[in-house]
Amino acid sequence: MDQSQLEQCKQELLSRREVLVKHVEDHFGQSLEHSKESTSELSNYDNHPGDTATELFEREKDNALNEHAEQEIKDIQIALQAIEKGVYDHCEQCGATIPTERLLAMPTTRRCIQHAELHITRARPVEEDVIHASINDMESEIDEEESTIFDAEDSWQSVEKYGSSDGPSDFYDTEKDYDDMFFNSDELIGSVEELEGFLLADINGKFIGVNEKHERYEDYLDENDIGSILYTER
Repeated sequence: MDQSQLEQCKQELLSRREVLVKHVEDHFGQSLEHSKESTSELSNYDNHPGDTATELFEREKDNALNEHAEQEIKDIQIALQAIEKGVYDHCEQCGATIPTERLLAMPTTRRCIQHAELHITRARPVEEDVIHASINDMESEIDEEESTIFDAEDSWQSVEKYGSSDGPSDFYDTEKDYDDMFFNSDELIGSVEELEGFLLADINGKFIGVNEKHERYEDYLDENDIGSILYTER
């Protein structure tokens, strides 16, 4: 490598370092450490889970890019020190001369192509050990008769009650109330059979009053002049 080519690599390294230093100092505009401050949100309760996930992903991506920039600055510093020592075009592994074309293409390289680091990562995020793309994949391998548990679907339904992007146009039942704008909102909660929903106390013995189902049930009995659907006597 002649002096002009060496100077070209040095200027490219200095120019790249200047860009990266400004990049890291600004930290992608993340001088505000807390996510609430960086997103200008006072609360996440009324936000759709998808919006919150997008903001989290973008913030994590920015942090990863910031770490990458910091590592590149370190590589540039090492390359500049090698230029000062006069060993810039020598492989740190075997001492052989690094081709000029390789240095011009990658000024931060410290090794020849034969000893270049090969990074092929097969590691996956630790979260994938317990989180899957499909709810069905998260289900326990149990028989259907024993599946009366609080599973992943129940977890989603519990969270979906607090709000989602679904509206009346997403449901075939147009009589739904806005408080019931979630799938399986008519599913029995706290009871197995419909008859249990007519009771005036919950599972803890707390009085819950007469509900609409009970009133419709009583109207049905009165219309058919029967005392109870459980007994034949009037």
